[in-house]
Formats: sequence, C-alpha cells, structure tokens
Amino acid sequence: MQKIQMKTPLVEMDGDEMTRILWGWIKEILIEPFVDLKTEYYDLGLPYRDKTDDKVTVDSANATLKYGVAVKCATITPNNQRVEEYNLKKMWKSPNGTIRAILDGTVFRAPILVDGITPYIPTWKKPIVIARHAYGDIYKAVDGFTGKGKAELVYTDKNGEKQTTLIHDFDGDGIVCGMHNTEKSIESFARACFNYALDMKLPLWFSTKDTISKLYDGTFKRIFAEVYEEYKERFEKAGIEYMYTLIDDVVARIVRSEGGIVWACKNYDGDVMSDMVATAYGSLAMMTSVLVSPEGIYEYEAAHGTVTRHYYKYIKGEETSTNPVATIFAWSGALRKRGELDNLPDLMAFADKLEKATIATIENGEMTGDLVSLFKKEGITPKKLNSKDFLKAIASRI
Repeated sequence: MQKIQMKTPLVEMDGDEMTRILWGWIKEILIEPFVDLKTEYYDLGLPYRDKTDDKVTVDSANATLKYGVAVKCATITPNNQRVEEYNLKKMWKSPNGTIRAILDGTVFRAPILVDGITPYIPTWKKPIVIARHAYGDIYKAVDGFTGKGKAELVYTDKNGEKQTTLIHDFDGDGIVCGMHNTEKSIESFARACFNYALDMKLPLWFSTKDTISKLYDGTFKRIFAEVYEEYKERFEKAGIEYMYTLIDDVVARIVRSEGGIVWACKNYDGDVMSDMVATAYGSLAMMTSVLVSPEGIYEYEAAHGTVTRHYYKYIKGEETSTNPVATIFAWSGALRKRGELDNLPDLMAFADKLEKATIATIENGEMTGDLVSLFKKEGITPKKLNSKDFLKAIASRI
C-alpha cells in the first residue's frame, strides 16, 4: 500500500511516562503504516528538559512558530517530589506555560462524544467547548515568602515615574504573588473566541469575577465588550448570543444547560473547568485540545496528565489499559490541519478516518478500562482491552 505523503513536517513534542509510551505505539500502529510521517522532533521528557536547562521547550515553541502546526504529548510539570525523584537541577516551570507564553493564543477544548457513553450530567446532550486564555495570570506569576514588613506593588512608567500600591503590611511570615496580562493578548483571546463561536455557530459565554477583581478581571470584561461590538451584527445574523456573567453564575448555568456552548475562561479557570467538563462527559482522556494563536499557529495536545500510576505498572512489566483517545485526536487534529494548510486532501481524509475508526471501536464495545463502567448500549457488552490491543482494534477499522 502506498503511504500518504506529507510536504511540511509537523513539530513533534514527545513527553513523559505512560503517555510517552502510548505516543510511540500510536505512531507505530496507527500512523506510520499509512502515512509517510514527517516531523521535526523535540524531546520534552523531563530528563532531557533538565539536561538542556529547559532550552528544548523554547526551541520546540520557536519551531512551531516556523512550521505552523505542532503536536504535543503530555508532560510532567515538576513539584518538589518530582525534583527529588528525577534528581533535577531545579524545579522547571510548566512546559505548557512556556510554550503558550511564546505562542500566545487560546486553548479550545471539546469533549469527544461517543454513542453509549452518557455524561454524568444527563441534561448535557451537546458539546461544551472550553475556550481557555493561554497567556499570563498565575502561569506567568512571580511569588515569594515574606517576613514582617510591607509588600508593595511598584509600577515604573516609561518616564521613570513610579506608582506604589500597598499589597499587605505583614506582622509575621507570609507569602506574596504578582501576576500580569496584556491588553493585546486579552484582545486576541476575545477575537479568537468570537471567531470560533461564529465558525461553530454556538453561543459564547464569558465569565470572570469582576465584582471582586474590579480592575484586573474588569479589564477582561471591558475588552470583550468592546470587541463584541465588531461582531454583534454577525452574531445576530447567525442567531447566536454573547453573554458575560460572573463565573459562579455561569457554573450554575452550565450545569443546568443542555450544552452546545462555547465557555470562554481566563487561564486558571479554563484549566480547572476543562477537567471538570471532560470528567463529566466521561473521561479526561476523551477531550480534544488545540492552542490557536492570533497568527494562525496551531498546537494540538492531549488535555490530561502523564498517567503516572499506569506508568509505574508498565515499568514493572504489568499490563495497562490506558486510554489513548485524546492523544490519538491530538495527532489526527495536527495531521488534518497540516493537510489543510498544504492542500493535501488525502492527509485530511486519513485524519477523519482515524477519528471515525477510534469512535467506532468504542461504539462496538472494544475500549480501555476507564470507559467500561460508563458504557451502556443495548445489545453490546463492553470488552476491556489493554492499550496496545485497543490501538490494534482501531487500526483494523481504518
């Protein structure tokens, strides 16, 4: 069989632990037999990030700016325990945070719906897409310990004039944190959300906590309102709405809704709520994730962790049944976008076939262990497969 050809390489960002193992199997079983795969490879596994003083992460992001499309495996963001476990030089920052700071843009996360898996919230009949601002806030914050004394926020303008605001007058030990965002990035975030909602013909809801964070969150609210004026006529013509409300209010609305909404969130809110939405739809491994930059750069990834518990079983030689669906859809999304940009209809068609084969495998009762208890379909008894056999079952349907 002649393999499907590629013109431009994908930027391939390898990762950590069990997802790294799945990454290799997905290429071996599902992609390389059908596609003459071209990638520019970067090892974002924690040992190599440590070896390169995290330069490899920056290099991978710059390569994405060059080539336009990347696919990323899940990676470890080290904490104190990981520093000791891997004997790291330091506690390196989140690779996702580093990459997103370079690319800017918005992360769109949507559930992968399968006939036979009913969401934990039964009113949800349609996808809820999380649009997560991918720049700044707590992910680019600086923090530190304090003792007795004053913590102040100091801004120095271009003329050298200083504005000082008291954060807190400490009478003992404490902690302090400073974070930022830019109006340019917030405006890009707003435009990405409005464009996506129009493309998908879905209403857009945006939420912050501007009643408490009157200037910081209030700036997000103001910029979205200003940008919406440019889109208002198109939204009305499409028959969809834009709504701003407080985040606690929108959570209640989302739970009561039937879905079919784009929910725009600030960086941290989107991080938390995308996991909540994915779990409520069935599994963290059943969600797509793509970062879209204002310049039209795309980075596809799995919206979950490295599945450490399964990895420890794997290295002991034990069988694992780890769900690879989100990682498969990261590859299919990247291949489809590469095909679209390079005018390669065969590559785009292969990406569609890969996704359809994945869903068909589950709908026909073959799946990983996390889905078995969730699957309810008349006439079909779900069968638990180990990870590699699940991938082979998908390959047989391509």
